[in-house]
Amino acid sequence: MTQKPPTRGAAAPRFRSIVTTILMVMLTVMIIRDIFARRWSSPGRAASDVTHHLP
Repeated sequence: MTQKPPTRGAAAPRFRSIVTTILMVMLTVMIIRDIFARRWSSPGRAASDVTHHLP
C-alpha cells in the first residue's frame, strides 16, 4: 500500500511564496543600501589597492 502525506490545503504554498518574496525584497533592500552607503560615505578620495610602506 502506498501512503500519501496529509494535505494541508492551499495555505502552505501561499505562505512559502510570501516568505520567499519577503526574503527577496529584504535582500534587494540590503544590496541597494550597501551600494548607496559605499557611494556617499566614502572619504574624499578613493581607497587605493596598493600597500603604502612607511619609511
